Formats: sequence, structure tokens, C-alpha cells
Amino acid sequence: MEVSATTRHGGETDADTIVVGVLNRQLASADAPRELAALLSAGEARDSFKSLALAHADGKRWLAVGLGKREELTPERARVAAAVARERASELAAKALCWELPDGAGADVAAALVEGTILADYRFERHKSAPTDDADGAPKLLEQLVVSAPGEVDSTVSEAALVADAVNAARDLQNRPGNDLTPTALAAHAEALSREIDRLSVEVEGREGIVARGMGAFAAVAQGSDQEPALITLRYDGDGASGPVLGYVGKAVTFDSGGISLKPGTKMSEMKFDMSGGAAVIEAVAAIARLRLPVRIVAVVGATENLPSGRSVKPGDIVKAANGKTIEVNNTDAEGRLVLADCLCHAIAEGAERIVDLATLTGAVIIALGSTYAGLMSNDDALAAQVAAAGERAGEIVWRLPLHAEYDELIKGAYGDLDNAPEARKAGTIVGAAFLSNFVGETPWTHLDIAGSAWDLGRAYAPKGASGYGVRLLVELARSFSS
Repeated sequence: MEVSATTRHGGETDADTIVVGVLNRQLASADAPRELAALLSAGEARDSFKSLALAHADGKRWLAVGLGKREELTPERARVAAAVARERASELAAKALCWELPDGAGADVAAALVEGTILADYRFERHKSAPTDDADGAPKLLEQLVVSAPGEVDSTVSEAALVADAVNAARDLQNRPGNDLTPTALAAHAEALSREIDRLSVEVEGREGIVARGMGAFAAVAQGSDQEPALITLRYDGDGASGPVLGYVGKAVTFDSGGISLKPGTKMSEMKFDMSGGAAVIEAVAAIARLRLPVRIVAVVGATENLPSGRSVKPGDIVKAANGKTIEVNNTDAEGRLVLADCLCHAIAEGAERIVDLATLTGAVIIALGSTYAGLMSNDDALAAQVAAAGERAGEIVWRLPLHAEYDELIKGAYGDLDNAPEARKAGTIVGAAFLSNFVGETPWTHLDIAGSAWDLGRAYAPKGASGYGVRLLVELARSFSS
């Protein structure tokens, strides 16, 4: 999709469909034609959120979208409204869409309109044999998006489009099945990005390198699969960077059967999404590099399958992580924390000074927070607040859960230092974070459990399938360190 901004009125653009918001019972643009105003007077066009009304004037379609009260117009509501408008535009076979930025709205709303449109326009058809067009030839995907604003918003719009494209790229990775996106395929994707983007470098190590680094926890998960695991390390050094080295760490279990502790068959197919944290990290770093933000980042993604075989790690086995901690593997389906343990150690060894990890770690976080919030746990109040603020600005919100010394008692091992899956089913999400805290030492660290947000988000711009959750948050966090 071609995305641009203009100071011309929507009716003066080449768009075949122009979208105008309705705020406080008024059209939020002085450029709206009288035909649209007539719908407002008749009550067909309303300010009730997400309501739609269509008029034709001057050879164009004019779509009125309810935005509610002016004081309620947040970027997130703008994203949702943009998704609703795109859906209607698709039904109308629109090729070029123009959003009139509501009077008085800021750059954050302009960015959100772009994000909502691009995210809602997403389709995953890599394995479809049918074309994207309907049987009657009407196009499903938009070709052009224009934001009409009274002032210059060109950079805002172009950056929002870049980030939204990165989110969709992460969704592509998430949606690929396990036989397509293997650990080595994910690594190859990261390597391809490094060849395309200046100042982005990628190093990939396989099973032999993982073992040689003493990553016994990561290696234990990977040993049950014939597929080669991949330790993917990305580096970006932006011009003029002066802040701390950011460490982004992502779990990328490209298919998680549960191992010997086999998961139930129902919805096991969704376990291709267990690499969502890794996908978010890779595409966020790529977006940060494309934006040329003045930050330094070392990102670590641990990619593997978790499968049962004669070589698989067994319940009761004891493995040693890279920092020397021993771990009783009492449930092989608590494998993500084993992978992350060694990846966190590696990030610190590579120079990370502030760490954020993303992982689809526990089903417990879905019970606690649903899909609205990701769970946040941290050993550093300042970093936790910075991550939460970035999530608020990006529209990927988080809720902080406590880390208390008493939780450490739950993960003490009987035969090793740590137990990866305590029998007492208490505070499952927090216990997962308490386990990970053993591998960061004094380094400021924040853990995001995104199991409820990574797919089937249920929002208008990402209702089903992969959501790309975390990309926007990580980009916004990098921005906060670059100012």
C-alpha cells in the first residue's frame, strides 16, 4: 500500500473514497460535501463510535465514521475507527482511501489512522491457491492511503506506515505453520533483513554453538527435534546513540507440542504462535534500524521446536544454564523459560544494560488479564514505568504484576537450584517471571508475558490470527531512549 500525507482537502486528492469523522454530532472536517451533511441532519450519520454512513458527491464516495465525543478521541479509538472504515471501503471495492484528519487532532491520531488502516488491511495468503480478489474482481486490499491534514504530517505518516508494515511482517512470521517457519527459516529471515538494512547485523549459531556456549537449558529443549535450533543475535548501533545498550530478548519456539509433557490435542495447532515474542523482537529491531533511531540494541532470539522423541528432555532431568544454575525440568511444557534463561544470560554477555523480554510464557496470564493487557513483571521500577508508558503511547498496554521474594520459594528445586514447574499451581505468570529473574542478576529487566495478546486479539484491526503484539511497544520504547 502506498501511504502519503497532503495538505489538500480530501476531495482534491485522487482517492475514490474519503473518510470524515463525526465528533460531538458534527462532521470533523470543513471540507465535507453537503450530501454528507444532509445524512448528519437526517440522523443517518452519527457520532456514536464506529457508526457508518455513506454518501456520493463529486464523483467520490464520502464515508462518515462515528468517533464519539471529542475528549474521547484517543489514538486507540482512531485505530479502531480506521479499521472499521477500511472494512467498509473494502466492501465498496475502494482502491484509494483518504482520511480527513479530524479538526484539532494531533499527530498521534494521524499516526493511529495509518496504523489502523494498514493493520486492518492485512491478509495472510502465503499458502492460499485462490487470488486475493473476489469472484467479481473487486479488490480486497487497498492500493493507496492518504491522510489529509491542515499541517505537515508527512514524517508522522511515513513512520507510522513503516512501523505498521513491521507489525504485519511479524504477523506473517507468526502465521506461518511450523513446517514452513522452522528455526533455521526464522534465522534466515533475520539474516535477510541484515543484508537489506544499514547498520543492522545478525549472527546465527546452531546446536553445536549453543552447546559450546554452555546453554544447557536451551539445548535441552532443542534436543527432542531433528530441526536445527538457532541462537539469533541482532545488533543495531544508531548514529549518535548515547544511552544504555538495550537488550531485546524473544522466545521463538516455532512449534510447541509440550515435549514429553504433551499438550492436549485441542488447539495444539495454535502452538505455531509460540514464537511470537521472537517475531516481535526481530521486526521491531528491523523497524528501529529503518527509522535510524539513535539507540544501541543487542537482541537475542532463541528459536527451536519442542517435540517428543527418544532424545527429548524428560521430566525430572536436571540441566545447567549458561550462568551455572541447575534446573529440574519437572514439566517439559514449561520450556519457554528454559530457552529464555540462556538467552537472557547471552544478552547480558553481549553488553545489554537494560533488558526487555517478550514471551508467550503462560496460559495463566490469559486467565488473569485476558487479551486486553500483557503481563509485566520487573526488577526495576524505572524501567517498568518506561515500558508501561511506551505501551500506553503505542496502544499495546501492559499491567504490572508483583515480584516478591516469597515467590522465589516456590521455584526452589529439591535436587537442583531451580524447579521449572512447581507442583503448587500458584501465581503461574509471576512464578515464570520469578524463575527468569535468576538469569539477569542486577541488570534492570522487564518481562512481558504476551500469551494473551499475541494472537486472536479481538480488536478491529487484528481480530483473529497473529497480532504482531510487541512491535509497536518496542519501537516506542527505543524512541523513549533516543530522546
